[in-house]
Amino acid sequence: MNHFDYLRADAVESALAEAAQPGTRFLAGGTTLIDLMKLNVEHPTRVVDITRLPGLDTITVSATRIRIGALAKMSKVADHAGIKEAAPAFSESLWRAASAQLRNMATIGGNLLQRTRCTYFRDPGAYPNCNKRTPGSGCAALEGINRNHAVLGTSAHCIAVYPGDFAVALVAFDGNIIVRGQTERIIAADSFFLLPGGTPQRENSLLPGEIIVGVEIPRSAALQRSHYLKVRDRASYEFAAASAAVGIELEADGRTIRDVRIAMGGVATKPWRLRTVETALRGKTLDEATLRLAAAGAVSGARSHGHNTFKIALAPKVVARALMKAGGIV
Repeated sequence: MNHFDYLRADAVESALAEAAQPGTRFLAGGTTLIDLMKLNVEHPTRVVDITRLPGLDTITVSATRIRIGALAKMSKVADHAGIKEAAPAFSESLWRAASAQLRNMATIGGNLLQRTRCTYFRDPGAYPNCNKRTPGSGCAALEGINRNHAVLGTSAHCIAVYPGDFAVALVAFDGNIIVRGQTERIIAADSFFLLPGGTPQRENSLLPGEIIVGVEIPRSAALQRSHYLKVRDRASYEFAAASAAVGIELEADGRTIRDVRIAMGGVATKPWRLRTVETALRGKTLDEATLRLAAAGAVSGARSHGHNTFKIALAPKVVARALMKAGGIV
């Protein structure tokens, strides 16, 4: 058993002061941190409980934006009437994640920071070679069973998939992540999550001592006509083999695509925005053939590693199907 000190913060300022100490981790819902501590992956010497920080669990839907506090529970956000009406893809991404019990515990901030479910990362006893866990030790997944691993955004050092759903929608719709440290920073979600490159242990752009306090999403017509599709090996409590968060805005004629937003999950080392596919669709007629043709570009640059080759065929189909659902043609 690894011993650690437990503290409870009563304000953001006191939480940040505690986080300045080495070996400190924040505890919110605990559904990721406690799990990784039990697996001997995380070894904090100090755990700071932030569950009672005031004002960080609110949800606000205005005419121009949506703001969600970092401590808002996944289930609360998924069930929020304003979110369902203004941003259905966000509600769908949350209620399709995990189990009802976990959604009642897990927070939005913790969901964004969840770590990969790569088997090799999560089993240090059997697989000591994991660059994400121990930089420079190698990547066991490259030559191992890698069916659930990434085909996009990989490097020679890591092919682990980012496992979340909510972040995929956040990237698709130009969401921002608000963090507090010595100052407040607003970081575009697409920039917040980092490619592994040669430093897979660095998964996001949080600086030491910073904490996520909330997210903001600009409202748009495409967001209101959005959908999150998650394809997986079983119907519930399973991570995505491939997923897509999409939204479509049509011209007044009801058939020409004015705007479109697309991001994928389950296939890349970070939430994967498909800007090239978006550009190819703007101004085109909304029909199945057009959507499928454009969606073929979703896996441009993809690289298989043996067992995960099926994802290269699956991903464009998921994107096209999600777009057809959002566009009302299926």
